[in-house]
Amino acid sequence: MSIITGETPTSVDVGRTVVMEENQRLSASTDHASWDRAALTITSARAIFVIGNGRTGLALQMAAMRLMHLGLQVHVVGEVTAPAIGEGDVLIAGSGSGSTSSVVSAADTARAVRASVIAVTTAPESVLAQKADQVLLLPAADKQDHSGAITRQYAGSLFEQAVLLSFDALFHALWHNADQSAERLWSRHANLG
Repeated sequence: MSIITGETPTSVDVGRTVVMEENQRLSASTDHASWDRAALTITSARAIFVIGNGRTGLALQMAAMRLMHLGLQVHVVGEVTAPAIGEGDVLIAGSGSGSTSSVVSAADTARAVRASVIAVTTAPESVLAQKADQVLLLPAADKQDHSGAITRQYAGSLFEQAVLLSFDALFHALWHNADQSAERLWSRHANLG
């Protein structure tokens, strides 16, 4: 299958190859021990809150859903039913640049009430990373990096994909360590609407 855009056809297979290869390379260069430590923080938290904007926020909402399937208390920041964060809770804050104002502000609020903050970012020296108790570094390009040196994909695509895949991997490990059947998780799946 080819998509014709102007003079040069580009195969969807070429795009698929780029996406898969870049994600494999990123995964191989990720500090897996930091994800193991984050998993312990997440599972020992009283409640888990997630925040991110745009596609990063959508990926974190998917992570929140899977953590809920494990039976954990999870909230998406900004939803009308999300309670106040407090001591013993953890905020998972995602921002590729580490400078998204609403995400940094949420980290400030979490710290003020003595909740833990886990930053998910491409920028280890960012404001968000400095405010975090733990940093999950995903070595992808910032969405304003158009050089093509780190990724051939548009904007923050590689980071956003890595957020989803990394949290799916974290969920998978937690699921198997929790010794819960798929049927048990399914019993928590949404059944309204």
